[in-house]
Amino acid sequence: MDRHVPKESPFETIISFHKLIESFEEIALSDVDYRSNYAKAILREVEAFPEFRTGIRDLATIRKNEALIKNIAADLFPTALTHNEIKAITIPFQNISFNYTERFKKILRNAGDEFYMEIRDFDDHQFYINNCCLILAYHYNQNIDFNKPFFYDIPDEEGVERHYRIMYNADFMEIIPTEKSVELSQNDIDQLIDNYNNIELWKSKFPPGSWILKGFGIVSLFDATTESAISTLKSNLLKPDNSRVTSTDIVENIFRSIFKIPSLKVGFIIYNPEEEKFIRPMKFDNHMESYLLKSDQEMDCKNAFFGCSFENLLDNKEPFVISNVKKFIEESNNKRLGEHLLKQGIQSCVFAPVIKDDHLLGIVELVSENPRDLNSVNATKLDLVLPYLTDTIDRYNTDMQHQIEAIIQREYTTIHPSVYWKFKKESQNYFQNINHTKDYIFKEIVFKNVFPLYGQIDIKSSSEHRNETVKIDLKNQLTALLEIFDNQKPNSNLVLLEQRKFELESLRSELDFPLKADTEQHIQRYIEEEIHPILKNTKGNAKNEKLEELYFESLDEKTGMFYQERKKFDNAMSIINKRLATVLDKKQVEAQQIYPHYYERFKTDGVEHNLYIGSSISPTKPFDIMYLHNLRLWQLQTLCEMELEHHQLKESLPYELDVTSLILVFSQPLSIRFRMDEKRFDVDGTYNARYEVVKKRIDKSNIKGTNERITEKEKITIVYSQNSEEAEYLKYIKYLQHKKILEPSIEQFEVEDLQGVSGLRAIRVKVINNTTSSAVKKITYQDLLDELN
Repeated sequence: MDRHVPKESPFETIISFHKLIESFEEIALSDVDYRSNYAKAILREVEAFPEFRTGIRDLATIRKNEALIKNIAADLFPTALTHNEIKAITIPFQNISFNYTERFKKILRNAGDEFYMEIRDFDDHQFYINNCCLILAYHYNQNIDFNKPFFYDIPDEEGVERHYRIMYNADFMEIIPTEKSVELSQNDIDQLIDNYNNIELWKSKFPPGSWILKGFGIVSLFDATTESAISTLKSNLLKPDNSRVTSTDIVENIFRSIFKIPSLKVGFIIYNPEEEKFIRPMKFDNHMESYLLKSDQEMDCKNAFFGCSFENLLDNKEPFVISNVKKFIEESNNKRLGEHLLKQGIQSCVFAPVIKDDHLLGIVELVSENPRDLNSVNATKLDLVLPYLTDTIDRYNTDMQHQIEAIIQREYTTIHPSVYWKFKKESQNYFQNINHTKDYIFKEIVFKNVFPLYGQIDIKSSSEHRNETVKIDLKNQLTALLEIFDNQKPNSNLVLLEQRKFELESLRSELDFPLKADTEQHIQRYIEEEIHPILKNTKGNAKNEKLEELYFESLDEKTGMFYQERKKFDNAMSIINKRLATVLDKKQVEAQQIYPHYYERFKTDGVEHNLYIGSSISPTKPFDIMYLHNLRLWQLQTLCEMELEHHQLKESLPYELDVTSLILVFSQPLSIRFRMDEKRFDVDGTYNARYEVVKKRIDKSNIKGTNERITEKEKITIVYSQNSEEAEYLKYIKYLQHKKILEPSIEQFEVEDLQGVSGLRAIRVKVINNTTSSAVKKITYQDLLDELN
C-alpha cells in the first residue's frame, strides 16, 4: 500500500465501506438463498469492526484486516479476473491504495522495492484544485470536465518504462460539508472556473479540511504504453526547442516503451538530395548518435559501404531490416556493413526511411545488442511514429534553409539590418502584386540625404613584404633543386644537367634584384616544364633520392611551388584583418544604439569601413545632427582601439607588419543607391562621385610640397576640407588626449592636390600604446593560427 498525501487538501479523508455494507444488508433480505446467506456471512464478519462502517482514519487498520477487506470487496474484484485486471481500492488522486489484483501485484513486484508510484505530472496545485472540482461536480451539480487523462509510469522487470492509464470509480464515495465549509453562489463558482491558476482563491472558497471525503474508490489501470509513448513523442516533437526533442534519453525511452526492448538505441541521419549524401545533422551532434555514420560526418549514399543493401530503401523507400547481424555477414555480399555494425555491438537493427511528399528526408536507425530483438514484424510499429518524425524533420529542414538564407544574407551580401526594412517592403509589394500583374517593376532602393563616414586601417608596405616572401620561397626552391643536381651522379644520357644547373643559378641571381611582374610565373613555368620531368625520370643514389623526396614533400598542393614564407605572411595578414574586423564589428553593435545607420566593411590589405547615417535610413526615429557628431567620435575611438589591438598582436606575428589609420570627413549629405548588378550600395550622382574619388586615392597621397605620405604607422590621420570639421575633430582629440588615448602632440598640414580635388587638409596624431604592461596576457602565434582556423 502506497501512502503519499500532499501538504493540503480541502478534504478530510475517511476510508469507509458503509455503502458496500448497506448493499450487503439489502442482499441479506433477498429471496435468493445463496446470495442472502453469503451477505449475512459477510455482515457477521464486519460486525466486529464498526469502524468499517463509521470510517477508518488509521491506515494500520487496513493492513491488519486485508483478508476481511478482500472478502468484502470480492464482488468488485472477481477471482477469475485477478490475473487479467489491474485494479485496487484507492482514494482518487491520492497514493492510498490496497487490495490489489494479482496482475497489479506482479507489476509492482517487477518495478522493484524502491519504486514509488505517483501520478505523472501531478503536483500539489493540481491535486488541490481537482479535489475542489470533485466537490463542484458532486455537491453543486456543476458540469465540469476536469478529468484529464492520468498516467502511472511503471518500469517492468527489464527496466522498460510502461505507461498505464488511470480510471477511477467513485460510486462508493460521498462528499460531506463540515462547519468550516463555505457555501458558494453561482457567481463564486463562475469566478473559480475563470481562475484555475489562482490557488489562493480556491483555498478561500474551499478551505483546507472543510469537507469530508468518506468511502473508497476503485482504480483500474489500462496498459496504454504504446499510445502514451507516441503522445509523449508527439508533444516533444512539437516543441520549438529542438535540443529537447533530440535528447537521447527522451527519444530512446520513448522507443523502448513502444518496442518493449530495454537495450534499444536510436540514431538518425539526414539525406541531402542535392549531393546524394547521408549527413549526420550538426545541430543534433551532441545528442543524437548515428550508427551508420559512426565517425564520418557525411557519406555518399552510393558508397560501397552501403552496397546493394540500401537499394530497396533508397528506390522503394522501404525499411531495411537485419534481425541477425552475424547471419547477415555470412549470407550477404555486403560484409563491410555487417562488420561495421558488429564492431559497435549491434546484433539486430532497422533502418527506416523518413518520407515527405515522396522525397527521402532521412533515415531513422533502431539498433539492439540482441539478435532478433528487431525484425520485420515489430518494424511495422514504426508506422505509428514515422508521421510525427516526418513533420519534425521537414520542419528542421525548413528551419535549416531559413538559417542558411540568413547566413548568406549576413555573410555574403550587403543588406545590412538597418536598411533591410526597405528591401522587405519592396519584396512585400512584389509579393502582393505577383498574382495581379506579370510585369512588376522593382523600385530602386535609394536613401537620400545621408551623411557618410569613411575610415580605414591599412597594413603598411604590404606589397613590398609580399614580394620579399615570394623571393625567399623562390630562392629556397631553386637552392633545393641545385642541391639535388649537385648530388646527381654523372650520366652520359643526361647531357643537359649542367645546362639546367646554369639556368637555375641564373634564375637565383635574378632574385637579388627587385621582383618583376612576371618573374614568379616565369620561374614556376620553367621548374614545372624543364626541371620536374628530369627529376621524375632519373634515378640517383640514396642520398639524392632522399633529397628529392624532401623536395616534393615541401611543395604546396595547390601551387606546386615552395610556399612556406608566403603562407606565414598570408596567415599574418589574415590574423590582423580578422582581429581588427572583430573589434570593428563588436563596436558597431554599440554604435547602432547611437542611431540606426548603414554599415559595411571590407578586408583588403587591412580593414576599411563605410557608414551612412540619416533620417531616410531610420524614418521612424527623429534625426538630429548630434547623432552624426556622436558617430564621428565613436569612429575615432574605435580606430584607436584597433590600433591598440594591432600593437598587442605585433610581437606574436612572424612578420613585423605596421598599420596606418585614416578617417575621411565629408559634411555634405549625399544619396546612396543599391546597384542591382553589383549587389551593393554606392554613392549616387555626379557631385557625390567626388567623395568616392577622394576615398580611393587619399591614403596614397603625400603632404603638400613633400614626398612624405599623409599616413604614418601608429598614427591616425584625419582628412577634412572645412574649418568647422577641423574645430570639431580638435575637440575630439583633446578629449581623447585627456583620457590618455592620444599623445599630446598634433600635426596639421595640407594634402597634395588630387585629380579634380584640391584644398584638403589633415590632422595627424599618435595613439598611446600602453599594452606593453606585464599585466597584458601575451598570445602566441600558434594560438592565433588556431583562432584563424
